[in-house]
Amino acid sequence: MRSRHHDIADDLRQQIAKGGIQPSERLPSEADLADRYEVSAVTLRRALAVLQSEGLVEKIHGKGNFVRRPHRKILYVGGWGTLDPWTAAEPALRVTVRSTTVPAQAQLTNLLKVPTGSPIVETTCISHEGESPHGLARIYIPRDLVPAGVLDDDFPCREAVTRFAVLGPPPAALRETVRARPPTLDEASALRIGQASVVLSITRIATDSTGRVVEATLLAFPGDRVDAVFTTHHVTDERQTQG
Repeated sequence: MRSRHHDIADDLRQQIAKGGIQPSERLPSEADLADRYEVSAVTLRRALAVLQSEGLVEKIHGKGNFVRRPHRKILYVGGWGTLDPWTAAEPALRVTVRSTTVPAQAQLTNLLKVPTGSPIVETTCISHEGESPHGLARIYIPRDLVPAGVLDDDFPCREAVTRFAVLGPPPAALRETVRARPPTLDEASALRIGQASVVLSITRIATDSTGRVVEATLLAFPGDRVDAVFTTHHVTDERQTQG
């Protein structure tokens, strides 16, 4: 027998599809919807959970449930370590930035190849389109390599941060590891996505000409909001050109 919450989800889905409830519009309160459909609050929340899992409805803490506006996909350009200029320049896309000094522990000691406890600067960047987060970047730099002003309130590298780019001088090499995985608890909270969602995870390591790691970046994007493009160049095998 079909569950009542699926019937409610179907009805709300049809209203959204027909334009009865517009993108970015707030749904009636959960109490009002429960009264309208003559169901318990638990059943109503199950119906909303179905729509949330489909990406049709977003629950914003303290504000209510809203019809999600279809997201424009952003483009991450592999090899350059940045969002493409068109995406980064979008007026609807804004980035919040927070920098702090932390001691290197566990994963960071391995990524940056520094001793445990070494001071490193963590810069957290979250891009938003309206109320919805689009991407998360956590950039780590050894304290002695941090560009001037990164820790200031008047952030001088704001253009680079808006593009999720390398903050320091252009590195000699950039290595990016890409995989799809479930979000961590922190990522799910920051990006306001469910634990069952999939994120595109990119670990970016920048090194200088001596091979020293000058910056490590952990990026996470909801899987339905980003395309990553990597361009490769054919390398001629020198052994085939000799003799």
